[in-house]
Amino acid sequence: MTNSARMLYPLGDGAQHPEAVAYRMCRSDEQVTFGQLESRSNQIAHLLRECGVQIDDHIAILMRNQREFLEICFGAERAGIYYTTISTRLTASEIGLILKDCGAKLFICDADLIEAGNEARRTVSTPIRCFSVNVDAAGWENWTQRLALQPQTRIPDEAQGLDMLYSSGTTGKPKGVKWPRPSGPAGQRTFLVDLLDRLYGYGDRCRYLSTAPLYHAAPLRHSMTTLKLGGQAVIMEQFDAQESLAMIERHRITHSQWVPTMFVRMLKLPAEERLRYDLGSMRMVVHAAAPCPVEIKEQMIDWWGPIIQEYYAGTENNGFCSITCAQWMTHKGSVGRAALGVIHICDDGGREIPVGQTGLVYFSDGPDFSYHNDPQKTAETRNGLGWSTLGDIGRVDEEGYLYLVDRKAFMIISGGVNIYPQEVEAVLIGHPEVADVAVFGVPNADFGEEVKAVVQVLEGHPATPKLATDLIDYCRARIADYKCPRSVDFVKELPRHPTGKLHKKILRDRYWN
Repeated sequence: MTNSARMLYPLGDGAQHPEAVAYRMCRSDEQVTFGQLESRSNQIAHLLRECGVQIDDHIAILMRNQREFLEICFGAERAGIYYTTISTRLTASEIGLILKDCGAKLFICDADLIEAGNEARRTVSTPIRCFSVNVDAAGWENWTQRLALQPQTRIPDEAQGLDMLYSSGTTGKPKGVKWPRPSGPAGQRTFLVDLLDRLYGYGDRCRYLSTAPLYHAAPLRHSMTTLKLGGQAVIMEQFDAQESLAMIERHRITHSQWVPTMFVRMLKLPAEERLRYDLGSMRMVVHAAAPCPVEIKEQMIDWWGPIIQEYYAGTENNGFCSITCAQWMTHKGSVGRAALGVIHICDDGGREIPVGQTGLVYFSDGPDFSYHNDPQKTAETRNGLGWSTLGDIGRVDEEGYLYLVDRKAFMIISGGVNIYPQEVEAVLIGHPEVADVAVFGVPNADFGEEVKAVVQVLEGHPATPKLATDLIDYCRARIADYKCPRSVDFVKELPRHPTGKLHKKILRDRYWN
């Protein structure tokens, strides 16, 4: 087993022992050793070939966080194919669109999602092999049973596979992000492994806590990089603020990844619950996916110490910015300097503008990508020089640090003045009764748009007209009056993706349609 096992993790300082735990699930406490991961990923590669899935073909995975998820992804990477992990929060019609768009030859679905999977399948006209995991379901082949029949040896035509993930769709229809598949054998160091290894030290002494759904780019890629470099991953089936703190203490977590809403939820736990856990094992904490208000990050640094890093990147990975805690303390609010690609700030015509001015964030000299089956959308991300943008607005200072202002799609123009919701949200989330908030523009007959806040209050606090007035006053005491909400609505829960992305378009459309 030792010789074959090295294929999965020749990337760190040395191969792990096959009996060492590669990853474990938090609630079920299921464990997968490196030897088991090697054997099962080989079996998966054989099953894919038996089903006619060849190099450069596509498969789709619709699963919650469970043991089999990473095994399937590693098997796909050994088979030289593209694998698409689908959000479990999508509707059946959205799932069907992704199945058709990626051209999946094989569809793997877990037991809890069979109903949505069945509806999605009915929208696909081309043949697709469908497997259910851990359940017998009419019209589905049993993944576990078929897998057990496969050999544990390597397939003869191994090649490096890749994920082809879909953007979160917070500003429109999800788009499949496709990179050129590396030539050469499976198990090679990709640019992403090199980047994450260099920045965050995911080595064989790392114990990494994954707090978010694996179908999203960051949890998936960071978890797999941890394993490829010989570290151990601890996978939460679902985020819970107090449980995550308990997992850090129980498993002596050294590395972890978060989104700002998770920070907010942990900070708003009662002090006796929040401070009871020993978090002294942590060496590196990284957050991304959404803007983190300065006040929230300051509180986290006070609590966890100067170990918190941040990065800015998209599923597209056309560029990557990173900032350490020490750098952030002297550049508060920044998401860092470019660690991959070169940053350019441009006007709406794609022309570069001077340092310090606000405009669209572009990257050059980064990895190439395209939106699968959508050359028009791909072209819309490029300017005349071939630089690419994800639609974020920001500015760069003299030292090259990037400060994000907002998404261009959500900028409010009221009476001809630009207002950036992110700034207002950062203020309102600091109110002690606010659990989550979204700010956007709504119609105004005189000014075109006015500022609206939609608030989720902290459990145990009533959503009253007085609180709405208090929140507006709270905002006016901290930022200019023209930026502040003219009205506040309350909802039980905001449509926020578990990965931290806010589906603001869903809220905004209610006021415009």
